[in-house]
Amino acid sequence: MAGSLKLEAVVLRSMRFGEADRILHLLSPTRGRVSAIAKGVRRARSRFGGRLEPFSRVDLILHEGRSDLLTVTGADTIHPHPRLRENARTLDGAGRACDAVAQLIDSAEPQGPAYNLLCAELGLLDADAAHAGHANQLAFRLKLLLAAGFVPQLGACAACGGREHLSGFSGAAGGVVCGACEASAFPLDAGAHAFLCDALGRPLAEAPAAQPRHLRQAERAIVAMAEHHAGIRLRAATA
Repeated sequence: MAGSLKLEAVVLRSMRFGEADRILHLLSPTRGRVSAIAKGVRRARSRFGGRLEPFSRVDLILHEGRSDLLTVTGADTIHPHPRLRENARTLDGAGRACDAVAQLIDSAEPQGPAYNLLCAELGLLDADAAHAGHANQLAFRLKLLLAAGFVPQLGACAACGGREHLSGFSGAAGGVVCGACEASAFPLDAGAHAFLCDALGRPLAEAPAAQPRHLRQAERAIVAMAEHHAGIRLRAATA
């Protein structure tokens, strides 16, 4: 039904459309992934100013018609995250975080956990460039898998349920596997396993440290889960 609606959202992406418009990809806690057109936003005297830039958290007024594409009629800034735009590492980290969300969250259903997670990640990147590291990016992606319903099995063998000799990871099986079930798995050292467990259990701001080799194994596990269970290929995190 046509009408006006208010929506809090994070701008994931912004693409040029026509001579002066932009198509926005948004994540909201109540409507999930939505797309909207901001008409005239690229004009010098646009009433939206810079409020609809990627990574901004905004309050929007939208017109909902018969099309799936909403129309932005009003916008107020909740948090522009200006400092993350001043550093190449944090800007890249924000881009990779929003790209992961755009790939993993494609539903119009409410997405409160994913939205809160993304807001936390953007807030961390805005506060301190130290949060742009490899460990933080992987912790964010692992928690995003959880929010999307694809969390890996880490406490027991995903194939047989055994809890000992967990030495591999299988994306097809959906988690860690023991020595007897590792035919289709790749090696997962104890340090990488510990990182995955700790990253899930700790707040995002307290992403655990790990050796580079263990972080690479953890990333491979996260990528395998996304490929086998969500059907997507996540961009590599930056080390």
